[in-house]
Amino acid sequence: MGRRLTIVGAALLVFLAVAGLFVIVVGGARSGEGGPALFGPRVAIVELEGIIIDVDDVVRELKADRENPAIRAVVMRINSPGGVVGPTQELHDAVLRLRKAGKPVVASLGAVAASGGYYVAVACDQIYANPGTLTGSIGVIMQLANVEQLMKKVGVDYVVVKAGQYKDIGNISRSMTPEERRVLQALLDDVHGQFIGAVAAGRKLDRDQVARFADGRVFSGLQAKDLKMVDALGGLEDAVLAAGKLAGLSSPPSVIQPRRHFSIMDLLRSQFSGSVVAALLRPALPAFKTPLYLMD
Repeated sequence: MGRRLTIVGAALLVFLAVAGLFVIVVGGARSGEGGPALFGPRVAIVELEGIIIDVDDVVRELKADRENPAIRAVVMRINSPGGVVGPTQELHDAVLRLRKAGKPVVASLGAVAASGGYYVAVACDQIYANPGTLTGSIGVIMQLANVEQLMKKVGVDYVVVKAGQYKDIGNISRSMTPEERRVLQALLDDVHGQFIGAVAAGRKLDRDQVARFADGRVFSGLQAKDLKMVDALGGLEDAVLAAGKLAGLSSPPSVIQPRRHFSIMDLLRSQFSGSVVAALLRPALPAFKTPLYLMD
């Protein structure tokens, strides 16, 4: 029994060492640090998933790809309904910097690439969408609640002390004044104009042409192609082939898969699933919980 445990322990240590080496090699190949490329020129896939709020990780990934001589082109795989304006524009600029460094970028639109998701896509050299992809939604929205009547009903008196006429604009305890609505409308119109300008520049379309379909509508990938919002219909593989072609790589090009955030414990659980080792490790592995996002 003791010898058997020793063998299992030794095998576990070897697995951990190999897994750790794998993580180091893959991470080094992605970052481009520590000397020349290990596997020759390749196309990197970068994922943009979910609501756009915190983009620091994706921006860092694009910067690493820009500085890595092994990566000759990038595919942005976008599955996002949009998000906050500032971070969306930061991602848009990060893609433009990548292109200015001489590396083509192709967008691959998944199930949904709308609003901010499409804003990021138009920074790319080419856009591929599936026929049923939901995209477009070129618009800006701000939603504010008014609970004045409810507060009166329950006897709540909402007191505001302010310096600056519009400091409490959007106050939930009262109706919005016509002047406040004009201020907010001007704000949204300005951001909407920025969005239209980004689409016109990225898609090489006349601004008036973009304005005709930039009314917040959602389009299918097929409709978007007819409007020249995307270049071609196709999936991720088609986008990878297009990126490789733009970079002058052989077809099909070698690919660096999207960066995954995982731990050694996750690897152990997947490798030893159903075994005695899995039973021993399970109490230390908390169940995954999906985070909740709240947006106005």
